Amino acid sequence: MNKTLILVVEDDRPIRNLIVTTLKTHDYKYLAAENGSSAILEASSHNPDIVLLDLGLPDMEGVEVIKKIRTWSNMPIIVISARSEDTDKIEALDAGADDYITKPFSVEELLARIRVTQRRLAVMQSGEQIESSVFENGGLKIDYTAGCTYLKGEELHLTPIEYKLLCLLSRNVGKVLTHTYITQQIWGRCSDNDVASLRVFMATLRKKLEPEKNGVQYIQTHIGIGYRMLRIEK
Repeated sequence: MNKTLILVVEDDRPIRNLIVTTLKTHDYKYLAAENGSSAILEASSHNPDIVLLDLGLPDMEGVEVIKKIRTWSNMPIIVISARSEDTDKIEALDAGADDYITKPFSVEELLARIRVTQRRLAVMQSGEQIESSVFENGGLKIDYTAGCTYLKGEELHLTPIEYKLLCLLSRNVGKVLTHTYITQQIWGRCSDNDVASLRVFMATLRKKLEPEKNGVQYIQTHIGIGYRMLRIEK
């Protein structure tokens, strides 16, 4: 059986059963909770590797569950919600969620998001910290100590802002970062002008990282929300 323990927090029984059955079929260990209070108790008692969390719980908002868990743990939290508005996604991600899936969802999408999160966990648990001197992802290599970036062995010439953005994304590979989070990390503030500037810098960075039209995609845009660096399989 897969050693990854997943906590499913969902008050809708048919959806909860679907998720649990999917996990069971693919040999994941799992726990289930029907409300926020139970979710917090299960998370604190069993320390699951991943939490799958609905936002519309009967006793409290899912965002509150995220905030409470974040007071003691960085365990990955994937939100699964029928709320599709950008404001809901941004609120959950800014509260500390790692990813967001909108209902209705396919089983294949759910499993793919879990696999991405597992890869992030593997990096963290192996002690191969992103803060190590060199980061590699597909053909991309970042030497943090030297402040140099390489793509397929060729050095990339990045502006200081582009380099800071790339480092921020690489240190959170696989995780969606909101516009607010990125601009606060890069400029120490978030305004409409900062978000507009961010889009310009991200566009120029992507042209350098992804020069081929149908080549490898390193950065995924979540329209109206933010960006994510994708983990590239070798």
